[in-house]
Amino acid sequence: MALAIFDLDETLIHGDCASLWSEQMVRLGWVDGESFLRRDKELMDSYGRGHLAMEDYMAFSLEPMAGRTPEEVEHLVAPWVEDVIEPIIFSDACKAIAEHRKAGDRILVISASGTHLVKPIAERLGIDEILGIELEVKHGVYSGNTVGTLTYREGKITRLLEWLDAEEENLEGASFYSDSRNDLPLLIKVDHPHVVNPDPVLREHAEKAGWPIHTWK
Repeated sequence: MALAIFDLDETLIHGDCASLWSEQMVRLGWVDGESFLRRDKELMDSYGRGHLAMEDYMAFSLEPMAGRTPEEVEHLVAPWVEDVIEPIIFSDACKAIAEHRKAGDRILVISASGTHLVKPIAERLGIDEILGIELEVKHGVYSGNTVGTLTYREGKITRLLEWLDAEEENLEGASFYSDSRNDLPLLIKVDHPHVVNPDPVLREHAEKAGWPIHTWK
């Protein structure tokens, strides 16, 4: 049994769940819409260029959730996943997951988004195991801060290695699917890297390395 690891945003779904959740927080009236979404776009554009300090984005995007209980947020995320996320799941992603499941592979989603979003989206895809950015809970409510190593760039490797050790697993024969240059450190580390609808930097690297390039719809 080998690992089949999937990035989430723009890999399994056609969009970024954190930005889509920002739009939902505007609809919920948690933030001022125009200024919040403008700042969200600025930060996500920086992410796309590989220049973002993920700590900055998380501090910004988690602020509206500070003081809210995990149960309150979970109650609101569930219908959002059904209404907003499910329609943008790549059908080709579902096929790839099914192929790995048929082969007996262990499937893991690792994402630079918060676990409050990653977990319910992965569950909708039939995937139970995830690694994402952990949110701090103090006195029963979200503090607006994160906990531990962020699953971003080299942080994905750090968290994955910790998970492998705890699960008594290894990366022998592992596959990893991603769309982003930010995931090059982990793509280089696995035996079977796959790029999905890649950004220009990742596409160039994949072409030079001879990696499979997928166009998922």
